[in-house]
Amino acid sequence: MKTKNKKSVSLVLGSGGARGYAHIGVIETLLSKNYEIKSISGTSMGALIGGLYACGKLEEFKQWVLTIDPLEILKLLDLSFSKTGLIKGEKIFEKIEELIGDICIEDLDISFTAVASDIIKQKEVWIQKGKLIDAIRASIAIPTMFTPKKIGADFLVDGGILNPLPVSPTIPDDTDLTITVGLYSDSKKKYKIDMSKKEEKKLLKINKKFLKFFKKNKDTKDTNLESNPENMGMYSIIWHTIDTMQNTIMKYKLAGHNTDIEINISKYACEFYAFNEAYKMIEIGKIEAEEALK
Repeated sequence: MKTKNKKSVSLVLGSGGARGYAHIGVIETLLSKNYEIKSISGTSMGALIGGLYACGKLEEFKQWVLTIDPLEILKLLDLSFSKTGLIKGEKIFEKIEELIGDICIEDLDISFTAVASDIIKQKEVWIQKGKLIDAIRASIAIPTMFTPKKIGADFLVDGGILNPLPVSPTIPDDTDLTITVGLYSDSKKKYKIDMSKKEEKKLLKINKKFLKFFKKNKDTKDTNLESNPENMGMYSIIWHTIDTMQNTIMKYKLAGHNTDIEINISKYACEFYAFNEAYKMIEIGKIEAEEALK
């Protein structure tokens, strides 16, 4: 039954690395405007943020990423050039599991689908039952960054590899609106974000730490790649390749679906791997949601 005076929503949250923090701002804006989220389909960061909202832990996660010490981020990411991934991921997922607990998708109050990719069977996988943390861990296993997740007989990685904006799982939903949040807009708009001195200082500190790591490993964090493509190191090339691939697939996928509202976050808003820019991306999510909902 739909709540009186509220429009029910099927929310589709896309992949795009660190830009996925914008999903938090979108969700907060929807709730503030009296929309009721009844269903979520997410891939990669979309699955993480959507899953946290579905189990009632999104606010705790937001406060954690906004207050965590820059050095602690590097420790949790557990940066290492292993044979299966740059980031082992276990430490950061231990923290996320602390928030989520042992809850199963079937026990959530809203419908939830995490989309992953089976790289052995080469097919898209919809995870709609089982432990929520396992579903998120599989969906967010970005190649070269997080190590893959084995669930049953499936060897799973980032859902964005095959479906960066998974509308299909929401087709059977009985809701008023389907709202998509894509993270690959070609817009080059500039955002004016009010940031405290404390937040600016923290951002500068961790940017220096990330830059030091990438220089040490003969990579770069140069964001002006259109004018300086020769500055890219191996991992920058891989991450920008993933970005390019997912953007192209998303456009083809969306062409086959009708959605009611599209909220689009610029692919230039932050780098795919800039997980230190949570505050900025949450605010951008709010800005774009406000604009789209007009």
